[in-house]
Amino acid sequence: MLTKPKIAPMGWNSWDCYGAAVTEREVRQNAEYMAAHLKEHGWEYVVVDIQWYEPGATSHEYRPFADLCMDEYGRLIPAPNRFPSAAGGKGFAPLAEYIHSLGLKFGIHIMRGIPRQAVHRNCPVLGTEQTARDAARFNSICAWNPDMYGVRDNDAGRAYYASIFQLYAEWGVDFIKCDDICRELPHEEAELLLISGALQACGRDMVLSLSPGPALLEKAELYKQVSTMWRITDDFWDDWKLLYAMFERAEKWSVHAGAGHYPDADMLPIGPIRQDTSPEDRTAFTRDEQRTMMTLWSLLRSPLMIGGEMTKFDDFTRDLVTNDGVLRMHRDSRSARQLFRRQADGNEYIVWTAACRGGGTYLALFNAGEKDGAFSFPAEELEPEGLPLRGTELWSGETAEFRERISARIPSHGVRVFLLQHS
Repeated sequence: MLTKPKIAPMGWNSWDCYGAAVTEREVRQNAEYMAAHLKEHGWEYVVVDIQWYEPGATSHEYRPFADLCMDEYGRLIPAPNRFPSAAGGKGFAPLAEYIHSLGLKFGIHIMRGIPRQAVHRNCPVLGTEQTARDAARFNSICAWNPDMYGVRDNDAGRAYYASIFQLYAEWGVDFIKCDDICRELPHEEAELLLISGALQACGRDMVLSLSPGPALLEKAELYKQVSTMWRITDDFWDDWKLLYAMFERAEKWSVHAGAGHYPDADMLPIGPIRQDTSPEDRTAFTRDEQRTMMTLWSLLRSPLMIGGEMTKFDDFTRDLVTNDGVLRMHRDSRSARQLFRRQADGNEYIVWTAACRGGGTYLALFNAGEKDGAFSFPAEELEPEGLPLRGTELWSGETAEFRERISARIPSHGVRVFLLQHS
């Protein structure tokens, strides 16, 4: 069944730090770190990203037409040289069982379609007299990864998708990140429905995450019906220009966040990332930019997926993802919206507000400018129930009181975010 959680999923994904090359050892060490340090704060998913079936993967790059690990029915299986516990046909079941034993949930990445390798070998489709060639759409190939053909909306195609989701259910998978589908509408809409239908019928609860973005606003209601989360951006990396652009995306998508369906601003590229390039690589975001990112994602109720190698987190990064006030905002913010964008003293200030489910109002003041600044605006623009407003700044823990005006000093690319109550 399609999992529709009341809180947007929170977890770790292997892409930002290991690309296509993550190993079982690296997955296990991050799961262990999450269980020991983050689980109590709500983090729970451990997701193996793309090409876990490619034995020769060594980086973020793909090897076109590489030989993939696959069973006799054309279903991709983990490469045992990278995932030793998968040997002997066990697949991801042992790794999933281990992650479950830690009190966490296990996820995998899949590509839309059926492996070209299965089609060229004309593998049988499990439980049918049909073959992979009967299921394949030869004119539907991902523009950036040639591993797959699209799947037809016919008996063979439906049987193939049923067979892979049956396998994932047997392995104990809790989260599916399906790629090459989110922005490929309307021409791949029929295949999206096949995927969602197969998941619904597999007998196990799973989150369905759709990638890559940008998702199409005109398809918002469809995404809500067939998935748990959908990407509103292409791959998001540690670049201020991408973070700045997210404000506009978040404004457009904020009205579509609700219990069980979440616009996805993509992973959090924090801490040690791109470890396949260098073990010394760290996020290029400043500390203030990281707080801005966590604040905006949490107001939007975007899923939170850590991208860095957690076992190498410093104190700042660990504190960033265990700030219970900000994580409560992620759980409890409702009806978030951008109040305005305004120029002042050479800086651009962006103000967001949201209701808090437990009472009160969240107020975030972002400084998108290139210098530190002081910003002020009339408190009446919040249309408060009464004044003064008192509350706590979530990152610093400082208390604040606002009477006639909302005023704060905000660092460049930084944020001040408050939970306010009227007195």
